[in-house]
Amino acid sequence: MRRLNRKKTLSLVKELDAFPKVPESYVETSASRGTVSLMAFSIMGILTIMEFLVYRNTRMKYEYEVDKDFTSKIRLNIDITVAMKCQYVGADVLDLAETMVTSAQGLVYEPVIFELSPQQRLWQRMLQQIQGRLQEEHSLQDLLFKSAMRTSVMSLPPREDSPTEPPNACRIHGHLEINKVAGNFHITVGKAIPHPRGHAHLAALVSHDSYNFSHRIDHFSFGEPLPGIVNPLDGTEKIAEDSNQMYQYFITIVPTKLHTNKVDCDTHQFSVTERERVINHASGSHGVSGIFMKYDISSLMVMVTEDHMPLWKFLVRLCGIVGGIFTTTGMIHGLAEFFVDLICCRFKLGMYRPHETGHMDGIHANHCTETLAPDPL
Repeated sequence: MRRLNRKKTLSLVKELDAFPKVPESYVETSASRGTVSLMAFSIMGILTIMEFLVYRNTRMKYEYEVDKDFTSKIRLNIDITVAMKCQYVGADVLDLAETMVTSAQGLVYEPVIFELSPQQRLWQRMLQQIQGRLQEEHSLQDLLFKSAMRTSVMSLPPREDSPTEPPNACRIHGHLEINKVAGNFHITVGKAIPHPRGHAHLAALVSHDSYNFSHRIDHFSFGEPLPGIVNPLDGTEKIAEDSNQMYQYFITIVPTKLHTNKVDCDTHQFSVTERERVINHASGSHGVSGIFMKYDISSLMVMVTEDHMPLWKFLVRLCGIVGGIFTTTGMIHGLAEFFVDLICCRFKLGMYRPHETGHMDGIHANHCTETLAPDPL
């Protein structure tokens, strides 16, 4: 009984065989089918290699959610050079909570020469070219995220020469801890002093002839310095045409969480628009000469994740490539054979039909001739 049950089970399994083998004597080969098979194997090899390269590569996935962190501080990183002496300018932050953050809490005033050395000028041009390419090709930012380009490349190199002229500018660099609310970072004439209703700058002690707010922004960012992020204002240079020039930068800060194979941290990106005008009270252009950066915090958080294709998805796509090419090439070859046979059969019928008709006419004529032959008598 057990043997019978085994035989029945084996016979049932054999009936379920979806891959029956055909004897080789029943298989017919041809040159056309071999050519199509060779093309199919070549296409499958090329597509398999391309699919493997896609599997090895990663893509950046962007997700958005509401930022629920409203109590933490934001680090403001600054490296700005103003074409005025350090004793004539002051920098500070005033936010909507009426909190004043002075430059003494983290900024350094360094007397420098405003003109860059040849090596520094080359670095600035490279940075400006990167900014231009990032504005045209947004996918380059994904490449920077993946490569985790070090910030040392994005910092101003030291001068390679030893200038003899005295310093004519002030480099303000360092970082400040600011509240996570909208505010205004500004550089204007005179040192800042606290005031019950805000703050003020001692501009009366500075001669109006020394006003020159030509400036260069070597670095300006929010959050911890992060490899792979090129900030929109890095490499910006403005030359003032008037001593009463006012520069305004309107910044929107976007909290960002970055998770890649090389970097895992929280930072802040920002977008910026700018405006500049000459202060002239007689013509109705009111304001204060200086550099003003007004920033606001976005309520949305961006989560950037480096995503990798799972193995099962790669195998499914690979099976789809192999099966699809086999099926498609078989159908194309079958249709081609059908049309070729159809055209050739019609052509052969067109050749033989007139020949057969002439032969029948000859037979009929011979028969008639033999029938109508005159009697020799």
